[in-house]
Amino acid sequence: MALSLTVLGSSSATPTASRYPSSFLLRSNKQKDYFLIDCGEGTQILLRRVGIRMQQISRIFISHLHGDHFFGLIGFLFTQSLLGRKEELHIYAHKPLQKIIRMQLKMDKSKMTYPIFFHPINARKKKEMPLYENDKISVTTFPLLHSIPTNGFLFREKGHSRLVSKEFIAQYRPTVKQILGIKEGNDFRTQNGVLLSNKSITELSSDLKTFAYCSDTAYTETILPFIHGVNLLYHEATFMQDMLSVAEEKYHSTAMQAATIAKLAQVDKLLIGHYSARYKDISPLLQEAQDVFPNTLAAFEGATFQI
Repeated sequence: MALSLTVLGSSSATPTASRYPSSFLLRSNKQKDYFLIDCGEGTQILLRRVGIRMQQISRIFISHLHGDHFFGLIGFLFTQSLLGRKEELHIYAHKPLQKIIRMQLKMDKSKMTYPIFFHPINARKKKEMPLYENDKISVTTFPLLHSIPTNGFLFREKGHSRLVSKEFIAQYRPTVKQILGIKEGNDFRTQNGVLLSNKSITELSSDLKTFAYCSDTAYTETILPFIHGVNLLYHEATFMQDMLSVAEEKYHSTAMQAATIAKLAQVDKLLIGHYSARYKDISPLLQEAQDVFPNTLAAFEGATFQI
């Protein structure tokens, strides 16, 4: 598996004795990238608990500026400096966060040991917009429906290498070096001098993974085009359906609504989280979602899901 998601916080606004506010770590094994998605209070504790070195994180994506999604950020930044970090860190968030962080740094009068770069998210755009990409993965953002500007994130693996045809390998028995070259785009010349084009002996990989992150949002089918067919969808499920009126008032979703979105979007798997602190046991929320979309999983602290 090329992508993996570790849950660092599955609670909504109020933490519980066993659940922390929203925070997730996405790892791209191909590129060895570590992406932090939201950074609620307690993120550092969970990172240490699951054995992830904070200095491996290169980019942070903040979905919106409600405190349970970014109150852990300033502590995370200071810890990095105390640990002597030198590598640059990139933060993608709505523009006011930059002012907040700068004020906190100014009041502390500490000099950071590493550069921090802010990349503002344009909340006014009602379409999918690019945020970051390298040769292995791309990250885009799209609008959600919440009480303040809020964005989801879509992570897509990119495939430059192609799969070498098994029939070709069986017939011509290329060396390991030749196979690696073919994966990078080289043609192949047979012992008889016949040139076989790269396209004729390879095929596009169908194993490129996608992950969509939908944090705080009311039920809205406007997100369906952005998340259609993803391998794993994280969608908040703050309440159960019997509290639908409360969910609508607070611009949140129920477990049933999250599952409905997953079903309409034809995703492979759904991961629910952002549970209200009123639920000591989350199994009823999971069951409510599974009744609509059977391939539903429940987020819990420290769990890692392969994509």
